[in-house]
Amino acid sequence: MAKNDFSIHKNDLETIACQALDHAKSLGTSAATVEVSEGVGQSVTVRRGETESIEYSRDKGLSITVYHGKKLGNSSTSDLSADAIVKAVEAASTIAQFTQEDEFSGLPDKSLMAQNIKDLDLFRPTDLAINEALDLARSCEEAAFSADSRVENSEGASFSSNRYQFVLANSHGFCAGYPTSQYSLSCAAIAGRKDDMQRDHWWAVSRDFTTLDKSEMVGKMAGSRAVSRLGSKKIATQKVPVLYEAGVASSLLGHFVSAISGGSLYRKQSFLLNCIGKKIFPDFINISDRPFIPGGIASSPFDQEGVRTQERHIVSEGVVSGYFLSSYSAKKLGVQSTGNAGGNHNLIMASTNDDFNDLLRKMGTGFLVTEMLGMGVNGLTGDYSRGAAGFWVEDGEIAYPVDEVTIAGNLREMFSGIVAVGSDILTRTSRQCGSILVDKMTVAGN
Repeated sequence: MAKNDFSIHKNDLETIACQALDHAKSLGTSAATVEVSEGVGQSVTVRRGETESIEYSRDKGLSITVYHGKKLGNSSTSDLSADAIVKAVEAASTIAQFTQEDEFSGLPDKSLMAQNIKDLDLFRPTDLAINEALDLARSCEEAAFSADSRVENSEGASFSSNRYQFVLANSHGFCAGYPTSQYSLSCAAIAGRKDDMQRDHWWAVSRDFTTLDKSEMVGKMAGSRAVSRLGSKKIATQKVPVLYEAGVASSLLGHFVSAISGGSLYRKQSFLLNCIGKKIFPDFINISDRPFIPGGIASSPFDQEGVRTQERHIVSEGVVSGYFLSSYSAKKLGVQSTGNAGGNHNLIMASTNDDFNDLLRKMGTGFLVTEMLGMGVNGLTGDYSRGAAGFWVEDGEIAYPVDEVTIAGNLREMFSGIVAVGSDILTRTSRQCGSILVDKMTVAGN
């Protein structure tokens, strides 16, 4: 894939966006917002050394939302010809005229629009021929097989490279956009003999190919993790400390985000209603939303509505100090948008400077979770029950693998019962934290 392979210049995206807005205005709409985008990508998968798939993609599209007063209509098209854009705008306008009024509908306040937009170094294109991509996937899978002689099969290794550019514009005169790049590498290995078979995987993501984890490391991690799960045992149901490995610990951050996001709050479907200023976590827990990290996976100078983003402390010394609000949810709650239309940015839970072995020692005896299965979380009550696999820990050391268990508790109690947060932070998703040790949960075995 060539570095400069977008088929549409950014200036042309801006022109298309402005033309759509002008046509919407000519139809008598009171306001409109439009996004025009183009994506280019390639992905490859190999299995047992053989090429399983090669995929190229090139997508482009326009999405427009128009307002007739407090009535809203939306339409989209993957055809960026003049006629198709006109039809999309007219379709959105027609839909708006037949929808019910919503007093909270409309654009964000003009004063909240982003200005002096920062370059966050989110576009780091690299030339990679298809053979190079296949070689990366093969070397990744080979490393999984080489990790241990007990790795006898593979679900394959994949490498993908994607580039995306967009322009967002609205009737306030806001018009901005930028390109991004993303590279990912993953491998799933199967270890064991006869009836004792175990699967595990590992993956890495980066906006910059040069900083992506090496294929050999990703493959070795997948193979080693699969082998470590061989010989799993059952455990009795009991209440013990639970340590969430970093790769699954971010799911706890996800539940927290959901509970303090606008949709859950104005619908009153959250166990953390009216929690601003309340102590939910221990004193040592600090969580921040950081949209301006150069090259960050979830960095952005503005949200999906064009509202400027901001560095914010969401939790300070255990106390909740901020929600995640779009302009719509903010209006419903009678407050101001936080620049989080589309969700959190780089949400980071600070470490307590304990490495992984420190956390094992602090836990003493308990359950280490390395994989989550299914979903059993009640957002209204905070009740939590999920299938899990991992390892039993005794005297601060991993004793043996465990599978087919359920871990249960209540999220509010789990948050307040956090003992420590590891320094083994993973940055491959928008929610970033190290391993999290919770003081006590019910682990239901057989």
